Amino acid sequence: MSDQKRIPQHVAIIMDGNGRWAERRGKERYEGHIAGIEPVRSSLRAAVRHGVKYLTLYAFSTENWGRPAAEVDALMELFCQSVVNETPELIRQGVEVRMIGDRSRFSEKVQQHLARAEEQTAGGKALTLILALNYSSRDEITRAVKRIAGHVADGTLAAGQISERTICESLDTAAYPDPDLIVRTSGEQRLSNFLLWQASYAELWFPEVLWPDFTEKDFDRAIEEYARRDRRFGVLNK
Repeated sequence: MSDQKRIPQHVAIIMDGNGRWAERRGKERYEGHIAGIEPVRSSLRAAVRHGVKYLTLYAFSTENWGRPAAEVDALMELFCQSVVNETPELIRQGVEVRMIGDRSRFSEKVQQHLARAEEQTAGGKALTLILALNYSSRDEITRAVKRIAGHVADGTLAAGQISERTICESLDTAAYPDPDLIVRTSGEQRLSNFLLWQASYAELWFPEVLWPDFTEKDFDRAIEEYARRDRRFGVLNK
């Protein structure tokens, strides 16, 4: 395998363990989310260093609205502050910010901060950072099905023309390649409604480390683990 093929083009991370990290230290849960900012920076640096082109972070799921209101409010405020504070460094590193998910439920303030970050980082060539916000795969697929059904209803698409490509092009991730590697921190071994369609042939890695403790070396380990995998896509290699 060539060195280029040993580097995943697209890495997606389920950043799990912030709450447990805080609880084990006798802290409030939101303090775990604050501690989770540095691993994002570390992952971005490592991704750029390795030549990864897309990094997707599962930042806020549709199910997270069910958490205590105080925690959700703290997350929203932290998100806004982080977007403002990190944008200059993202621009310097050549990182383009994009979002997947349904942003309509966010406050006008959050939507404005996100739109500004996308606008200011547009054209970054080193890496595309995809933030999965108010995202769940089932919601994404449901919205895609509704979109396709609308095309069938208005006569611009025949039911018999619907293909895998039709579905792919109707998903939030239509502009991006499927993830090659999905990492979930904290040792939990499930996808939790994340990129279910896109993960069909992704390699999965479940390190025990809680997200706030995830470092550049851990990202390096993920790349090393990926390089050891034999990706066959259902075909026997000869």
